[in-house]
Amino acid sequence: MLAKENPWEKLRRPILKSTIVSLFLSVFILSMFDATASAEGYKSLEGVKSVKAIFDFRDADPGSAMVHLKLIYDTYTDKAIKADKPEFAVIFMGPSVKLLSKNRDGFSAEEKKTLGEFDKVITAMSKDGIRLEVCLFAANLFGLVSDSILPEIHHVENGWISSIGYQKKGYVLIPVF
Repeated sequence: MLAKENPWEKLRRPILKSTIVSLFLSVFILSMFDATASAEGYKSLEGVKSVKAIFDFRDADPGSAMVHLKLIYDTYTDKAIKADKPEFAVIFMGPSVKLLSKNRDGFSAEEKKTLGEFDKVITAMSKDGIRLEVCLFAANLFGLVSDSILPEIHHVENGWISSIGYQKKGYVLIPVF
């Protein structure tokens, strides 16, 4: 006999997702109000002449992935680290690769709208010099056709190998899950 799904479970999932997205947006908005503190007050950046970061991006939820992507971009443009142009790379691995496809079947109308904004941020990041890569191992695993991937995204056979290369060149690894 099949077990019945708890009716509260269906309600809990969207509430949990919206709570997480709201939390990220709140943090993002609050950080914008404290713009003067972002240019100063980072003891950790004293004496730092250059910034190199690689973002291991695996967030596959369109809402929270959008918040994460904007936060990466805002970090790149933040005055606190802008003295020397930072070097950022974002490698999309795991289920996040589904967000990079021009084929949006399986996403709700609201998620498709969010993914349209996601595409605009990707384009802006690419124009500003942020390296964007997709792990083709993951893309193949999730059935993506490589031609459907946004043109700003560079294809790498294995995202882990690319990540290793960046780290050996002094990039700091930041997970985005």
